[in-house]
Amino acid sequence: MTDLSGSQNCERMKIKADDLADFLLDIGVFLMSSGAHCGRVWRNCKRIADHWGFHMNLNLTFTGMLVSVWDENDKSNAVTRYKTAPAHSVHFEILTLISHLSWKISKGQMDFAGATAEMEKIHRTKNYHYLIVAFVVGISCACLCSIAGGDLMNCGTVLVAASIGSVVRSWILKLKYNSFLSFIIASFVTTMIASLDTIFKLGVAPETALATAVLYLIPGVPLINSVIDLLEGYLAAAIARSLFAASIITCIAVGMTLSIMLLGIGNF
Repeated sequence: MTDLSGSQNCERMKIKADDLADFLLDIGVFLMSSGAHCGRVWRNCKRIADHWGFHMNLNLTFTGMLVSVWDENDKSNAVTRYKTAPAHSVHFEILTLISHLSWKISKGQMDFAGATAEMEKIHRTKNYHYLIVAFVVGISCACLCSIAGGDLMNCGTVLVAASIGSVVRSWILKLKYNSFLSFIIASFVTTMIASLDTIFKLGVAPETALATAVLYLIPGVPLINSVIDLLEGYLAAAIARSLFAASIITCIAVGMTLSIMLLGIGNF
C-alpha cells in the first residue's frame, strides 16, 4: 500500500499542468461533441484531476471548453487553456469508453502515459457504416408509423423514405456542407418519397407515413441534454443546445414545407 502511494506521489511530481490541461481538454471537447451533457464532462475531468493531485475549474460552452488546473502542492505548476469543440454528433460508445478510462485512472490502474495512449485509441473508434445506420433508421421510423396506425404499405414507404433520406444526409455531410443544409435536404427528400402514399392513396393511413418518416431527424439528444444542463445550472450551454435543437427542427419544417408545397398536398 505504501509503495502504491509512493508511486502515485512520484507520478504527480512528473505531471505538468500544461500536459494535464491538454489531456482534460481533449477528453472534454470529445465528450461534448459526442453527445455528453456538461455535468458528465465535469465529473469525468474532475475524477482524473483529483487522482493526480490537481485542482480544476471548467467553463463549458456549446462551442468549446476552458480549463484551469493547478497543482495543490505547487502553485507555480498551473495553467489555463481553451479548446474549440468539433461539430456535434452522437456516439454513445465514446462516452462509455472515456468514462471507463476516467475510472481506471481514478483507481490507479493507469499512469499518465498509458492514459494518453488509451485516449488516442478512443479517438480511432469508428462510427457505424452509414448504410447500416440508414437501414436501422428506416426500421425505427417504420415502427413509429405502425404505432401511429399505418399498415404494412405505409410502413414500407416510410422505411424506404427514411433510409434514403439518411443516406442523402450522410453524403451531404461527407461533402463538408453546412449541417443545417443537410437537415433541410434530407427532410425534403424523405417527405417527397413518403408523400407517395398520400398522392396515390396507398394504405389505410397515408398521412401517418408523411408524419413519421422524418422523425429520425429530430434532435433528441440535444433536447435532452439542454434540459439536463438547465437543471444542473449550466445555463449558457442549456440555452445554446436549445437554440441548436430549435434550428434543426426549423430546418426539418422547411424541408417538409417545400416538399408539400411542390407536390400540392393541401390536406395534410
